[in-house]
Amino acid sequence: MTAEYQVHGTVAVITLNNPPVNGLGLATRTAAVKGIQQALADDTVKAIVITGAGKAFSGGADIKEFNSPKALAEPSLHTLIATAESSTKPVVAAIHTVCMGGGLELSLGCHYRVAMPGAQIALPEVKLGLLPGAGGTQRLPRVLGLEMALNMIVSGTPVASDKLANTALFDAVFTADADLVSSAVAFAETIADVRPLPKVRDRKVDYPNHEAFLQFSRNTVKAMSGPFPAPLECVETVAASVTMKFEDGMKFERERFLHLIQTTESKALRHAFFAERVASKVPDVPADTPVRAIKQAAVIGAGTMGGGIAMNFLNAGIPVVMLETKQEALDKGLATIRKNYENTMKKGKLTQEKFDQRMALVSGTLAYEDIGQADIVVEAVFEDMGVKEAVFRKLDEVMKPGAILASNTSTLDLNQIAGFTKRPQDVIGTHFFSPANVMKLLEIVRGAQTGKDVLATALALSKKLKKTGVVSGVCDGFIGNRMIEQYSRQAGFLLEEGALPEQVDKAVEKFGFAMGPFRMGDLAGNDIGWAIRKRRYVEKPEISYSKTADLLCEMGRYGQKTGAGWYDYKAGDRKAYPNEQVNAMIVQHSADIGVARRKISDQEIVERLVYSMVNEAAHILEEGIALRASDIDMVYLTGYGFPLFRGGPMFYADTVGLPNVLAAINKYAKGHQGSAWKPAPLLVKLAEEGKGFNS
Repeated sequence: MTAEYQVHGTVAVITLNNPPVNGLGLATRTAAVKGIQQALADDTVKAIVITGAGKAFSGGADIKEFNSPKALAEPSLHTLIATAESSTKPVVAAIHTVCMGGGLELSLGCHYRVAMPGAQIALPEVKLGLLPGAGGTQRLPRVLGLEMALNMIVSGTPVASDKLANTALFDAVFTADADLVSSAVAFAETIADVRPLPKVRDRKVDYPNHEAFLQFSRNTVKAMSGPFPAPLECVETVAASVTMKFEDGMKFERERFLHLIQTTESKALRHAFFAERVASKVPDVPADTPVRAIKQAAVIGAGTMGGGIAMNFLNAGIPVVMLETKQEALDKGLATIRKNYENTMKKGKLTQEKFDQRMALVSGTLAYEDIGQADIVVEAVFEDMGVKEAVFRKLDEVMKPGAILASNTSTLDLNQIAGFTKRPQDVIGTHFFSPANVMKLLEIVRGAQTGKDVLATALALSKKLKKTGVVSGVCDGFIGNRMIEQYSRQAGFLLEEGALPEQVDKAVEKFGFAMGPFRMGDLAGNDIGWAIRKRRYVEKPEISYSKTADLLCEMGRYGQKTGAGWYDYKAGDRKAYPNEQVNAMIVQHSADIGVARRKISDQEIVERLVYSMVNEAAHILEEGIALRASDIDMVYLTGYGFPLFRGGPMFYADTVGLPNVLAAINKYAKGHQGSAWKPAPLLVKLAEEGKGFNS
């Protein structure tokens, strides 16, 4: 049942019932239209109330029908709204909890709107690269005024119903202890005989000197929206509510909506929206898999990463004990957490009360015995297998039965780490990204013997910590770092062939990355990559690398932490300043290995860096390390600064066309270090079949 019909005296109540947020899918729209028609045919019914079951009035379009013919099938959302608006009996929208997107547009088509306080009111379509497509841009300004409506539509940010209580959007906002349905029915009885029926479309948008305000809005939004076209289109369609007749404004809104839905930017945002939701679904781990309770956490290591990981637990209200080997290191780690929270407080983003609560949840120790009762322990020590072995053997001794033993390793073999314990089923990888208290990604590494309940717990915990959890199998570097290695290798080869760090970084940043490979290396610490390469030289001697990054580290230039890396840095200034000595070293190295330097285009830089990752990702998919292409996109969108408007490396490759990606790889494979380029069989197969990774 997608909409229930009941009669309360002289009032028909239609209750949308399509969990979890009463999405306005075809079945729900059909049932709602049928309900209105049934009420109109009943002479005893004088008025109609539309409300929503459960935890929402309506969250808008049914996401299960996105990009399917059902989304446009009749009765469409436009038809449902027109049915309510043209009703000869008054229709009252009774709003609670969530009223967003198409749900708000439906309520604006009703004659009256009543609400509970605290209901979240929004038109969030801009976050999917769209604009409200069922009259939202034309009706909302007519009840809220031009300025408030424009701000809501351009930002997509929810506003609480009680903050809108004195606007024409609501005819009544009830008290928190009221019963919504009975209050709405009582309201409907009082206006049952009022004629003519008020329609939002008949109202005028009155804003003196609107031309100046709209031009100011265009300039502001254009400067802030970057590569995304939707925010500016929102301004233009809202402007139509002032400058055009209602029907013409509706036609213009529809035209711009249909234009936006075809843009790559909107497709990328919608891809990311669905990718985030599907990432937590693991085929052999059912949704009802029991999870372990996480009421107490421990973190091994109080450095930058350990402190950031601890803050995630504290933010979620979970007590944390941090363990270090020396008191000085422990004190420094605890002081850094305090300072981070104090800085957040100074910015007005944290109250004194919350600060006190969080600091009360964290403690430190030098003794493993003090963490034995934790439900989960996350190891964040140096990336060395010998160090990890010592830690996990000790954890196996002291941790209570059923405790989850998690490693923050970014590249090492989790199965080997699990083998240091007598409980491999309790071992899992939780790879946080730096800064761990800020970055959204949590790469969850599933070992060969990791228990399904442990995996389900880690996925549930990622949501509690407000992270995007993506599951990876075990391989060197997992999903993210395995791909970034190929990106970094190509960056090194580009230096040997004729590019300099600044040109490579600028080309990649112009493409949309938050920062290029060399600025990223300086931020993370070039010595970390050096340590990984030294291990790889021994374990995988067949893989070739540029030696420029090693030469840089031999100069002691480890990055921002030493004030010198690929670039120079000044105290209190994160700006990267090119260094002549580094550039001279790069040019000399080319001569030493007999490579004649050449002019390299920005296009070649971008293609080699991005396609090297795409090619490696195709291997990762083929090997089953990643469950789906969209999971790889989520790793890169939330953990590596890949431009959101391009949808992630796999979505971007699909957009370019896999035959074109394959042709470019084959072209570059003929150059210097061509052995680094061997097209993945999956990429070749999909290109030949005319398919994409996300097909």
